[in-house]
Amino acid sequence: MISIIDYKAGNAPSVLHAVNRLGYEAVFARSPHDIARATHIILPGVGSAKATMESLREMDLTEELENAVLKKKILFLGICVGMQILFEHSEEGNADCLGWLKGQVVKFDVSKIRVPQMGWNNVKLAETPVCEFRNDFFYFVNSYYAKPENESDIWGIADYGGSFTAAVRKDNIYATQFHIEKSGKAGLDLLDGFLNLNKKE
Repeated sequence: MISIIDYKAGNAPSVLHAVNRLGYEAVFARSPHDIARATHIILPGVGSAKATMESLREMDLTEELENAVLKKKILFLGICVGMQILFEHSEEGNADCLGWLKGQVVKFDVSKIRVPQMGWNNVKLAETPVCEFRNDFFYFVNSYYAKPENESDIWGIADYGGSFTAAVRKDNIYATQFHIEKSGKAGLDLLDGFLNLNKKE
């Protein structure tokens, strides 16, 4: 079962539409029970890291998410803020996050570039079980970006006033700073690759 976490700071309906467009069925996850039954978990995100973490805690989802993703190794995809909160801390709202990946989330240098970054940007993605090496354009809306402590966690890079991490991957965890659901065919191809992972094994 594909579970899309539906919380007040998220973008679940848009992601559900993209999943359905690819021919898959999915449900909105609004309780720990919904997460426990999942084969794939998608955490969309818009807004701030602080608001996202507050929403997940209010819904009592953080412990079950950790159990599902870190212990049971359920396939996980984070999108935009859903990627940022995987790290230890975000400057946005001075928020302590999930800490599944080592590193921090920081703001783009506003003295050099306009924020938020809004629009299409080129991303180079390393080969993973989700996709072969790709060099494609994806759609971003972000003022902050992740700085992973471990280079091995970096899946994709882009440039906006300098190189930054556009996607990460560790074991069963995948995440994109760009909006995979709003990135046309390139985004749908990645989403399809993620949703097909269990079938490849």
